[in-house]
Amino acid sequence: MQTKTILILTANPKDTSRLRLDQEVRDIAEGLEPAKKRDQFDLKSMLAVRPRDIQRAMLDINPSIVHFSGHGTGDEGLVFEDETGSAKLVDGEALAGLFALFAEQVECVVLNGCYSEVQAEAIAQQINYVIGMKEAIGDKAAIEFAVGFYDALGAGRSVEFAHKLGCAAIRLAGIPEQLTPILKKKPNIDSFPESPNKPVPEELNDSDREILTELLKLSGRAEYSARKALCIRIGIEPNQLGFLRQSTDADFALELISYLHSTDDKQALGKICKELEVVFRRGKYAADLESIKSKINCK
Repeated sequence: MQTKTILILTANPKDTSRLRLDQEVRDIAEGLEPAKKRDQFDLKSMLAVRPRDIQRAMLDINPSIVHFSGHGTGDEGLVFEDETGSAKLVDGEALAGLFALFAEQVECVVLNGCYSEVQAEAIAQQINYVIGMKEAIGDKAAIEFAVGFYDALGAGRSVEFAHKLGCAAIRLAGIPEQLTPILKKKPNIDSFPESPNKPVPEELNDSDREILTELLKLSGRAEYSARKALCIRIGIEPNQLGFLRQSTDADFALELISYLHSTDDKQALGKICKELEVVFRRGKYAADLESIKSKINCK
């Protein structure tokens, strides 16, 4: 199988706040090292990147995945460096124009900088998958997301799954920024389903998740003494969950349902539905549970 190159571009101009970019690059590399698909990826990194360095790197390195770590300023653009090491802004349209020239080789672009959603939206008109940040993101959250994202790619998972795992990694670290990374997809990328006869699982909406959270609490399965046993029954290792010791049943139920949704673990969600059916089979919530099961193809 052809090796895919991951190109990490970092910029932290002297007139901007300090970021832990070296640690992010190191942690990504360390996470990929033991991955079962490690031989399919080649990691390259460039520091103190200037705008002209990007086009040279695209020509010389031919990356499949481009990862930017640094500052973002919203509509004004991403922050690179000029010849003196000071900040140089590059807007989304300029970046989209560059990536359009390499659309056949670049599969994914990750903009791991604050307020980069607007640039992600522009680039996604040319590239299949682009991840940006819809608001400011802290150093630790940015690193946790990157490590989780590339851990998933190294395990052979899709970009969409890797995005969800990166968000889950932020939450598992106890950082309330798991909704900041946003995945943008090129228009019409999903126009042709794999099989017209195969049912396509639907996404659970806010109301569905609220119902599962409330029923989990009412059923008693979110009580502290019952949490570990519940996790084991649905196939989740309890020690992996940083929120297992949440003080209230409601908080634990909310965190668990949100975690399973963010990691797209429909199998575990289905098992929770079956647990809840035992309690609410003939009650007013029975129809809600059936609807949720249908959405996740749980029989």
